[in-house]
Amino acid sequence: MLRLRPSARGPASQLPPSSPGALPGGPPPLLSAPPRTGRRGALSRRAASVARSSRLLTLLRLIAIILFFIWRIRHPHADGMWLWWISIVGDFWFGVTWLLNQVAKLNPIKRVPDLALLKQQFDDLPDGNSNLPRLDVFINTVDPINEPMIYTMNSILSILAVDYPVDRTATYLSDDGGSIIHYEGLLETANFAALWVPFCRKHCIEPRAPESYFSVKSRPYTGNAPDEFADDHRRMSREYDEFKVRLDALFTKIPERSDAYNAELKEGAKATWMADGTHWPGTWFDPAENHKKGQHAGIIKVMLIHPGDEPQFGAPASAANPLDFSAVDMRLPMLVYISREKSPSCDHQKKAGAMNVQLRVSALLTNAPFIINFDGDHYVNNSLAFRAAICFMLDRRDGDNTAFVQFPQRFDDVDPTDRYCNHNRVFFDATLLGLNGIQGPSYVGTGCMFRRIAVYGIDPPRWRSDDFKIVDNANKFGNSMYFINSIPSAANQEWSMTSPPADEESIKEELNNVMKCAYENGTEFGKEVGWVYNIATEDVVTGFRLHRTGWRSMYCRIEPDAFRGTAPINLTERLYQILRWSGGSLEMFFSHCPLLAGRRLNFMQRIAYTNMTAYPISSVFLVFYLLFPVIWIFRGEFYIQKPFPTYVLYLVIVIVMTELIGMVEIKWAGLTLLDWIRNEQFYIIGATAVYPLATLHIVLKLVLRGKGVSFKLTAKQATSTVNEKYAEMYIVQWAPLLIPTIVVIAVNIGAIGAAIGKAIVGGWSLLQMADASLGLVFNAWILLLIYPFALGIMGRWSKRPYILFILFVVAFVVVAAVVVAIHAVRTGSVRFHFRHSGGASFPTSWGF
Repeated sequence: MLRLRPSARGPASQLPPSSPGALPGGPPPLLSAPPRTGRRGALSRRAASVARSSRLLTLLRLIAIILFFIWRIRHPHADGMWLWWISIVGDFWFGVTWLLNQVAKLNPIKRVPDLALLKQQFDDLPDGNSNLPRLDVFINTVDPINEPMIYTMNSILSILAVDYPVDRTATYLSDDGGSIIHYEGLLETANFAALWVPFCRKHCIEPRAPESYFSVKSRPYTGNAPDEFADDHRRMSREYDEFKVRLDALFTKIPERSDAYNAELKEGAKATWMADGTHWPGTWFDPAENHKKGQHAGIIKVMLIHPGDEPQFGAPASAANPLDFSAVDMRLPMLVYISREKSPSCDHQKKAGAMNVQLRVSALLTNAPFIINFDGDHYVNNSLAFRAAICFMLDRRDGDNTAFVQFPQRFDDVDPTDRYCNHNRVFFDATLLGLNGIQGPSYVGTGCMFRRIAVYGIDPPRWRSDDFKIVDNANKFGNSMYFINSIPSAANQEWSMTSPPADEESIKEELNNVMKCAYENGTEFGKEVGWVYNIATEDVVTGFRLHRTGWRSMYCRIEPDAFRGTAPINLTERLYQILRWSGGSLEMFFSHCPLLAGRRLNFMQRIAYTNMTAYPISSVFLVFYLLFPVIWIFRGEFYIQKPFPTYVLYLVIVIVMTELIGMVEIKWAGLTLLDWIRNEQFYIIGATAVYPLATLHIVLKLVLRGKGVSFKLTAKQATSTVNEKYAEMYIVQWAPLLIPTIVVIAVNIGAIGAAIGKAIVGGWSLLQMADASLGLVFNAWILLLIYPFALGIMGRWSKRPYILFILFVVAFVVVAAVVVAIHAVRTGSVRFHFRHSGGASFPTSWGF
């Protein structure tokens, strides 16, 4: 069911049209690409490459690896040839994946947006208006519990207050759960925005998400009214506290209101009621037919209508309104609530399906040439972020061929040591920056600006033929002619948004039509149009499809950070998140293999995508290495490669060069040593706990033709008090995927303890013991890498990390004592002595 309701700022009849000339006279003929105006200047500049030393070290390490393999093949000697062959194949795979990983980082290019030039060319016009292109902003949310509503509403407030022409943005909230909580929460947010947005403009507030802004006690003032700031700040702080109370009250207010209406009627199902006394068309608190999750009508409600072109200044301070907004533009951008139709007979394709509905609805209402999408827990941290991305889209050098601009993800409320590598800076700041020197970074799901026609699957200008048409096959876009006729207009960056009456039944019917479950039947949505379906990592695959079509992308990192969000700080939730990513990556490797992409995909980009999708396979070999020490516990002396000293020398050279490359990478990517260490640690944790499970899942899918990795909504921590900060990090949620890493910890502890016990009873010389201690470095190194995981399963005891080291020492002593006791039972006595000759025996792990 479609509803266009009056908003707080005007009647719904002032909705904008689908495109010029599309209403009400019917669809015009299909058009070719509209003419593009010339670019006025280079809106970004390229910083110098800083990875020369990294390339040299990469070449030297590659030579060392080749010599290492040649030597190993010429010396096929080991105590177990089956294990030797496993190690050969494993080492070869590690070498190949390392090389693939380095390919993406050989030519990192930093591009910096020129915001001053953008302002000069597009804002400083004689008539005082702006010529910047229009933007549609997509926000996605599902559950007001798992994704706390306060995060979503802060995201919307920060977007409404962004430093971009107010008449050139429109925000679309997609509530895929059809919850009245989100709808009424959005109403409250629209009302609060009438105070918050002018306050931000008056005092140049940063960031413009109130939860983040008020969490810091003091910030440098950059506005133009310092004398009024203190009073305005106190007033807004009180208003925001009251706003949060109203949001929290919705969880009790709406059920109480519905109970009152239901008690009055005393018949039928227990409906959920809106404030105007009508049934909520979406999901009810007490599920009923056509009013439950996965089965409800489509809903679209315009909360804030499209504003006019002229500024509307506020009123001076008064008794009723102590905030002086007489010199502040009070207009707010357009704001729309969407909940698509749901039916049990349809596969709704989760986030990708919701975004494709947003794509069609926004095309009929505003049809901006550029789109930027956010997850519900991300907010605008830098109000100039939209302008920064637009610089790349409008750049005269390669802007027309740029499909999307990806910002790195940044997170709040992560513990200071980033125990579970939530920031993932090596990927966001090094890998994506490296890809920027090829065909561009991959799409990572949020904080990304798109060119609308690129999402429609249209070729980039560099690959278009002379007889090119924007719409060459209308069938792939569905049966809505209004939507189809909006596509050529979306390619025109210059046409302005207008808002004539749109209350005709035709536009209502079209909006209802494009939100239907069955609309996409027989179309290319989910394949060659829109966001890609049937895969857990729809973001990466969608970006890959755009690159495969010939588009490029840009990486944009600005200070302060453009956007910030929340991340799971609970170990189990974090591992489930990585499971979805790794499983989805493998699905992509087999279903959208980068190696088989067409000629429009750059060769080096092809290699980078191969590495990004096939990396979980490495865990198969890595687990073997991590469990090799179990042989030492039961057998004793065991070599996987002879002569052992030469083998160790090669390993030392290769490992040292790896660390040197890492140090250089830290420098050119702007990382810290802690960022790099956490990346190494969580790679090993993922390789033991998650990647093998993802690999097994995909193998079973390929063999049994089952479903791929399912989408599991990652629960985010709710806003908490200072006393409870990071509380979720100390909660242990036991799950089967924790078991493999616990086994690896136990095996390596057992190997170290067994080595100590055998050294005591084996009569080793001091020299042999010194040699053996070098071998134990591998076991200790593994424990150090898994250290964050060990802290995670300790719960609240992990607040005192020294306890973990004490437990390790106690475990070593206990295992050593058991070995000594077993020896005593077998021999009838225990002798503690040291020999001055004899061969040392080494655990298998020392041969890694």
